[in-house]
Amino acid sequence: MALLPIYNCYHQVLKTKTAPVTEFDAQLGKFVEDMYDTMHIAEGVGLAANQVGVSKSIIVIDIKYFKKDSDYPPLTLINPVIEWYSEEVSDFEEGCLSVPSLHEIVTRPEKIRVKFLDIDKKEHKMEASDYLARVIQHEYDHLNGILFFEKISAVRRTLAKNKLKKIRKGQISADYPMILPDGRLLKPE
Repeated sequence: MALLPIYNCYHQVLKTKTAPVTEFDAQLGKFVEDMYDTMHIAEGVGLAANQVGVSKSIIVIDIKYFKKDSDYPPLTLINPVIEWYSEEVSDFEEGCLSVPSLHEIVTRPEKIRVKFLDIDKKEHKMEASDYLARVIQHEYDHLNGILFFEKISAVRRTLAKNKLKKIRKGQISADYPMILPDGRLLKPE
């Protein structure tokens, strides 16, 4: 079990589009396991590889932390591409392990179709709706250098400005190790 430090939303690794995975080996398998461990310890439902400092197109999801009654097993998406978004949208409060203590309402399509590879390099296509679709979209945005608070209204961003400044400076800590924008490690108190 490995706990990887999570990168602060203002670190450059989270503002850069990730590269596709090309090597499907034991090292990839170990890294994906470490991502799941980190996500579970941090009490998240999704995690993108760049959130732990690796600029590769990998997402892990386990929504059972939030939705105990979910029958979705943990899901690993490598090199995902969202091929279709529904026209129907919904609002829901989102948070992010890279943005501790900030929660805001985000509007997203209710349904998507995503193509991805699994850990064994097998291609899959699946349709997702509701909460799972939202989590996939949130993590997919990370792979493209987009943070959830960039999708909220200008008024809400203005209201969140002071909290975001404190997050940038490391004045709001998390219950897990975090790498600040300047590369310093902030340990939980």
